[in-house]
Amino acid sequence: MKTLREYKVVGRLLPSAKNPAPPLYRMRIFAPNHVVAKSRFWYFVSQLRKMKKASGEIVYCGLVHEKSPLKVKNFGIWLRYDSRSGTHNMYREYRDLTTSGAVTQCYRDMGARHRARAHAIQIMKVQIIPANKCRRPAIKQFHVTELYRAALQQKHIRRFQRCAKLRLSQVRRTFWCLSVAAKILTCCGWLLRCSFWLLGLLVQVKPGT
Repeated sequence: MKTLREYKVVGRLLPSAKNPAPPLYRMRIFAPNHVVAKSRFWYFVSQLRKMKKASGEIVYCGLVHEKSPLKVKNFGIWLRYDSRSGTHNMYREYRDLTTSGAVTQCYRDMGARHRARAHAIQIMKVQIIPANKCRRPAIKQFHVTELYRAALQQKHIRRFQRCAKLRLSQVRRTFWCLSVAAKILTCCGWLLRCSFWLLGLLVQVKPGT
């Protein structure tokens, strides 16, 4: 399931001689792009009004941006979905930064827990809920003050201390000593090889020649 976005879609019937100024219908749609948003608009409008794509037009389709995208909020979502046994109404709660993020969580959660397809889910209402109005224990557990205090303590970065500097320098010296020792051993190995080679030459040379 892709990340959803919130769109505001406005449509109406095509003007005619009988109805030169048809009423406008506005709908809040959550879709991955504007093409799917328009398609979902016609799907819902055809169920609510005597209106379809062939006899209507889209006046406006725009992306809705979050007012405070850096603040964590509690969202309550009222939805309806079709399962293999019937149609069910449901209320769910999520925590997210944006409304579209909470709805995306809802779609993924419904697919994981209830095997609900995306086209079978209808979002009835999305609302920001204060902490004292939340019902679900999975959301209420984040409202404990001690939990935030414990989490904030982990964000402090340790100051650069002298002991840390010494510990780093000792590690560097150790690596330097190891590298020097390896070079010395390599040179000793070459010297031993050269000495054995010279001894072999002296043994092969006969006296008096």
